[in-house]
Amino acid sequence: MEKTFDPQSVEGKIAARWEEAGVFRAGRTDRANAPAFCIVIPPPNVTGTLHMGHALNNTLQDILCRYERLRGRDVLWQPGMDHAGIATQMVVERRLAEHKEPDRRTLGREKFLEKVWAWKEESGGAILAQLKRLGASCDWSRERFTMDEGLSRAVVKVFVQLYKEGLIYKDKRLVNWHPGLQTAISDLEVAQVETKSFLWYFKYPVVDEMGADTGTFIIVATTRPETMLGDAAVAVHPDDERYKDLQGCNVRLPLVGRIIPIIADAYSDPEKGTGAVKITPAHDFNDFEVGRRHNLPQINIFDAEAKLSLQENEDFLLGLDDSIEAGIVLDDFEGLSREEARTRIVAMMEERGLVEKIEPHVHMVPHDEKSKSVIIEPFLTDQWYVDAKTLARPALAAVRDGRTRFVPKNWEKTYFDWLENIQPWCISRQLWWGHQIPAWYGPDGHVFVEASETDAEIAALAHYGAPTSLIRDEDVLDTWFSSALWPFSTLGWPEETPELKRYYPTNVLVTGFDIIFFWVARMMMMGLHFLGEVPFRDVYIHALVRDEKGAKMSKTKGNVIDPLNLVEQYGADALRFTLASMAAPGRDIKLSTQRVEGYRNFMTKLWNAARFAEVNRCGLKPDFDPHKVVVTLNQWIVAETAQAIEAIGTAIEIYRFDDAANAAYRFVWNVFCDWYLELAKPLLQTREAGESAENFVPDAAASEETRATVAYVLDVIVRLLHPFMPFVTEELFAQSHPGELLAAADWPRLLGCANPQAQAEIGFLVALVSELRSVRSEMNVPASAQIPLVVVGASQEHIAQILHSEETLKRLARVSELAFTTEAPPQSVQIIVQQTTFALPLAGVIDFDVEKRRLAKEISKLESEAQKIAAKLDNADFLARAPEEVVEENRERREEMLAKKEKLEAALRRFG
Repeated sequence: MEKTFDPQSVEGKIAARWEEAGVFRAGRTDRANAPAFCIVIPPPNVTGTLHMGHALNNTLQDILCRYERLRGRDVLWQPGMDHAGIATQMVVERRLAEHKEPDRRTLGREKFLEKVWAWKEESGGAILAQLKRLGASCDWSRERFTMDEGLSRAVVKVFVQLYKEGLIYKDKRLVNWHPGLQTAISDLEVAQVETKSFLWYFKYPVVDEMGADTGTFIIVATTRPETMLGDAAVAVHPDDERYKDLQGCNVRLPLVGRIIPIIADAYSDPEKGTGAVKITPAHDFNDFEVGRRHNLPQINIFDAEAKLSLQENEDFLLGLDDSIEAGIVLDDFEGLSREEARTRIVAMMEERGLVEKIEPHVHMVPHDEKSKSVIIEPFLTDQWYVDAKTLARPALAAVRDGRTRFVPKNWEKTYFDWLENIQPWCISRQLWWGHQIPAWYGPDGHVFVEASETDAEIAALAHYGAPTSLIRDEDVLDTWFSSALWPFSTLGWPEETPELKRYYPTNVLVTGFDIIFFWVARMMMMGLHFLGEVPFRDVYIHALVRDEKGAKMSKTKGNVIDPLNLVEQYGADALRFTLASMAAPGRDIKLSTQRVEGYRNFMTKLWNAARFAEVNRCGLKPDFDPHKVVVTLNQWIVAETAQAIEAIGTAIEIYRFDDAANAAYRFVWNVFCDWYLELAKPLLQTREAGESAENFVPDAAASEETRATVAYVLDVIVRLLHPFMPFVTEELFAQSHPGELLAAADWPRLLGCANPQAQAEIGFLVALVSELRSVRSEMNVPASAQIPLVVVGASQEHIAQILHSEETLKRLARVSELAFTTEAPPQSVQIIVQQTTFALPLAGVIDFDVEKRRLAKEISKLESEAQKIAAKLDNADFLARAPEEVVEENRERREEMLAKKEKLEAALRRFG
């Protein structure tokens, strides 16, 4: 074996061997009768690059897939990519500009889409290569793309069928509108950014039944003066006594002259502002619903670029008076941006004495999630919608009755809350890249929704009675629409393929909480509607990966950790094991390079253990039976190995990846490397001719059995660790199984190996040495000091065990001699292990008074620091102002200090 394991030189070669052997392919003939196991990958964007969220998500999926493959199941991990409508179109448009090529409108739709496909083939999908670098064991031969022919056919079938069932329709509603891209976008693409601004208090004149001013005003507070030109009402709470007499009255909208009503609606909060709010149904989502309840007009004052469009705007002109103010607005405001309109409106209102006051105000403003620069506008447009409420009912029932379950279970509430209050799903986008909506319009606007243009022409012929020219809808579908079909479209639906029959429904979906609404729920809706069955049995929701202080990673903060850099520096195995070991349910991962480095050291520990085994000629024996070992030490490690197999397998199956990884870590590092190999060294030694027999084992059978046991347990270890650390384990497996692949091997099975007697005996020795080492460290005993060990009042059983392990005890705990008494000697430190008292006489080795003072001083210091932190955490102002990660860091520091203090207090008590 090489002296060290070098991931950079080995990982690529191992990945090539896996791919060449087709070991990850589903439907292999040798597993034709095996039970199926299927996961569909959450398709990354074709524009994407691997970030830490991807690394965690795909590591967890890979652990499940490799584990089930080792267990003999026919595993399909379905890979693929999402076409990422907006992101891809932006990338290609930016590239055209950089290369000084014509823009997309100059090129035209067909030529532009040719450019997009060319970019996709050339540069798109780099993330899949990065996933391979991470060790993802997908069936790469089955890679799909949401715009490939088969998936596009599925999208068209779903759209047409839902339309004909009345579940897709066109409507004029508010959407999140991106003025730069001039398209509707999904909620997921909107970031609410805390913004410092103002709250403007405007006076709206109250008028009588004839429209004449009464000389009184109602004061409304607004954060968006620019939208007042589209106001359709003023709302007050029905129970607000201040406005009881004004309910049902009218006001004249300043600058415009439109007469609008004062309505009573519970949306108005008496505790906010003045309790009176302006209602602009075409420019605010809440106002839109209020408008529908009260049948208010929808007056859209902006164009697609979010600039004022008033002069030919019939809705705006209706009710406009012929005042000078209205004329100024109509003539001078046309084409102004939102910011310019705001400035002018406020100025005009101030000139007319209609501004009561202006207050500084911090509120959330919707921005483009990617750039955080473009302000998103609630915009009234005609769009295509899915009747999500109807489709949500079966999706709700499926989780309630347990056909699909969330892990952790608390995420079910998020799922229920959203689906129970679901709004119509806007599925159209004003883009060119994506699935073009299969709808054609006749000259009178009649729509024909069909699977093809030919079918639309046939339908038009039947409708009009003659061949008629049709125009296709230019819009494309929301990316999430095609993604919603992913669990079955990737398996060949709408064809009745063998894959669909074998692998649907899938076993588990591994994803983040942020797309429960946008993807998980929609896959549930579509799977149940079109296949009559849930798309997955389990939904495992993993946490976020944050920086080491608990802050969310962002480029702005400069705290982003690139997973590929970590892979390059420490190897994929170290990163994967780190992520798995920290993937506790419901707890975000605080990642640091130090942790990854620590698990790289774990990989090195495993490699060195294998080299130790090789040096000591520990080779696998084909006829070795772990049930028949006779040496107590070997019986112990076999029993411990059986427990580790059970613990790791069970934890993986219930998605406790952290428990599985930590159980593997403890078993490999602590049990196998630190204890078993150390205790086995005398059994592995051989005596050369003429050399003294002292300290050597004369029993060749025991030595041979120990070598076989070391090799056997090491072989089990590489199988247990393979789901977590596939590269180093594959390389180690090749040492003892030339020509074979661990990725296609079997999960270890070891039943009936419990041995209470061996476990008690070795367990007692391990506990005793551990305590002795701990005490020596706590008491500042020099590492080189050999100290007598006094056994006080031990049982005959423990005396026998101690004498049997005397040489090992002396070697590992640096004990000079053993003594058995009924009382502890003076100036000794005492410990109790399994009800037996042990004393270390430390007179002359350490200064008792000095050590007592040192411990007392450290305890006092820790107590003082812990109290300071506790005072912070009890301070409501600190909790309110400090970032969440800072508060959490203080809590953790306090817990660490208290734990250390408790340990030092125990050490101090040992002095008596």
